[in-house]
Amino acid sequence: MAVDITRDLIAERVGHVAYDRFLFYLMGPYKSFNLNYVLDEDERDAIDVADLPGPLRRLFRSEDEIDAAQVLLRRVQGALRVDPGVNAFLAVDVDVDTDDVDAATQSIEYTRCSNATAFVLPFLGHNFGVGEEAGSILEALSATHGDRLIFVHEDDVTSAMIRSARVRWDLRVATYETESELISKLRLFTGGIMHRERRGDLDQLG
Repeated sequence: MAVDITRDLIAERVGHVAYDRFLFYLMGPYKSFNLNYVLDEDERDAIDVADLPGPLRRLFRSEDEIDAAQVLLRRVQGALRVDPGVNAFLAVDVDVDTDDVDAATQSIEYTRCSNATAFVLPFLGHNFGVGEEAGSILEALSATHGDRLIFVHEDDVTSAMIRSARVRWDLRVATYETESELISKLRLFTGGIMHRERRGDLDQLG
């Protein structure tokens, strides 16, 4: 590994908050799924988006909404950095080149170094890549970090991977309907881990 990914490296690169040493790794899609970029022109013209049910309408968006998934992650990150003040970060914030450490290995190491890790799966996100990375993390770390991991998916998201992960690794899974509910559940998850670390139920990470 050309770059040694450590808690000190992450904390140094992601800035200062009230609880600098409580690292919260947020995973999720950086790109929104958009049928306007999948269908050809004739297929798009044949669809009256206004007549589609709400969840399907959300799959057709204008170009300026293409990064809605990453914007969601950034808002969640910002909310957690303010309250309860933990050092929430995305993989891109640490700025380790994938030529030095491949993306899957980075995710495993960020999770290993973090007090908490959340996989956020919005309905609009390209979630397949997140599922692949999550599988690698769970395979490598579920025995040692299982209590520090959570999957939170929007109500409209269904996934065989999530169902199998819950059974295979006893993964904690939660759902949300609104962004505020997502943030509330992640704050509750964070508070639980903080409390368990203080009581000694979970190891204090240096």
